Amino acid sequence: MLSRRNFLKNAMLLALAPNIPGFLAQTARAAKPEKDRRILVVIQLDGGNDGINTVVPFKDEGYTKHRKLLCLPAEALITVNDSIGLHPALTEASELLNAGQLAMIQGVGYPNPNRSHFESMAIWQTGRLQRGERNGSGWIGNTLDSTTQAAGAAGAVFVGGGQLPDALRGRRSSASALTSAEDLVLSEAVRTKPMVAAQPAGNDLAAFVQRHALDAYAAASRMAEVAHSKQDVAGYPPFELAARLKLVARLIKEDLGARVYYTVQPGYDTHAGQAPNHARLLREWSGAIKAFLDDLAAARLAERVLVLCFSEFGRTVRENGSGGTDHGTAGTVFLAGPSVQAGLRGTMPSLLDLDERHGDLKVTLDFRRIYATLLDRWLECPSDAVLGGRFEPVALLQGG
Repeated sequence: MLSRRNFLKNAMLLALAPNIPGFLAQTARAAKPEKDRRILVVIQLDGGNDGINTVVPFKDEGYTKHRKLLCLPAEALITVNDSIGLHPALTEASELLNAGQLAMIQGVGYPNPNRSHFESMAIWQTGRLQRGERNGSGWIGNTLDSTTQAAGAAGAVFVGGGQLPDALRGRRSSASALTSAEDLVLSEAVRTKPMVAAQPAGNDLAAFVQRHALDAYAAASRMAEVAHSKQDVAGYPPFELAARLKLVARLIKEDLGARVYYTVQPGYDTHAGQAPNHARLLREWSGAIKAFLDDLAAARLAERVLVLCFSEFGRTVRENGSGGTDHGTAGTVFLAGPSVQAGLRGTMPSLLDLDERHGDLKVTLDFRRIYATLLDRWLECPSDAVLGGRFEPVALLQGG
C-alpha cells in the first residue's frame, strides 16, 4: 500500500519534472534517434537584410546610381566574379564559399510582395501567401507532422528568447525552446538521484509518480553532463548568434533526435545609419556560421547538417535620407554545409529595371521553390502537402 508519507515524497519529486524542458525529460526514455538522419538548421535574419550590400552587384549601373552613401567600393569587396563581390565583413563566409560550402541564392521573394514585417514573416514561416490558407501551423511544423520522430523526442528546437517561431508550430509534432546553455543546468536538489522505493504491483498511482520522477532525474543527470562537459570545439567568436549556434552544435552532438534547429539574429531593419550596423551584423553572422560548421566537421557531423539563412524581405534599391534603406522585396537566401552546390544561384534582378509601382527589385525566384528543394531532397518529405501545391525544386544540393 502506498503510504501517505511515500505518496507525498514521490509527488514532490514529480513536481520537479516541469522544471525540465519537456523534450529533455522525454529523452530519458526515448528510443535512440537514427545516427545518419539529416538535420536542418534555420537562421532567421530578422528585420529585412539588405541583400544588395551583402552580395554586391557592383558592375550594375544602378548600384552607383541609386546609392551614394551606402555604395561599397569595388576594390573593398571580396571578389566572387567579375561583376559580383561580397561585403568586406564576410571574410569567413568567403572561406566557406571557397571551400564549396556556401550557396548564395539571389532575387528570392514571392509574388505581390508585402512590405510589412508581420505579414511577410507570416508568409515565409507558413509557406502560404493567403491568410485564409494558414491554419496556425508553420512549414516546419507541418513537415514534422508527416515524418517519424524518435520516440519521446522533440522534432524541432528553438534556441533563443521570445516566442516560439510560427514556422515550428505543428498539430502533432512537438517543438521545444532553450534560451541558453544554462537552461540545461538544474539545481543540485533536482539533479540528486531520488530514493524511490519499489512499489507493490498493481499500485498504478505509485508507478505513475515513480516513472515520471525517474524520467525527470534521468534527464537532469544527462543534461548536467552535457552542460558541464569539457568539449574541444572550434573557436566561436564572442557574439550572441555564435553562442546560440554553439549550443545547437552541442545538442546535435548529443543526438537528441531533433530534425530541425531554429534561431534568430535580430537587427536587420536598417532604416538609418546602415553602414556600420550592417557591417557588424554580417561580421557576426559570417564568423558564427563558419565556427559552427567547423565545430560539426571536427565532430564528423557536418555532412548531416544543412544551414538555411533567410530574411523576410530585402531592402530598397535607393538609399533614404537617413543613411539607410527601407523595406524592399527580393533578397538573398543562403544555404551552407558540405552538401550544397556552392556559388551563386538564381538570377540577380537588375537595379535599373525596377518594379514600376514601387521602384523596387523584381523577384526572380519564389522562396517556395527553395522550401520544396529542402523538403523533397533533404528532409525527404513531400513538399506539395506542406506548401499547398507543387513548386519546382532548384539545383541547390549536390546530386540534384
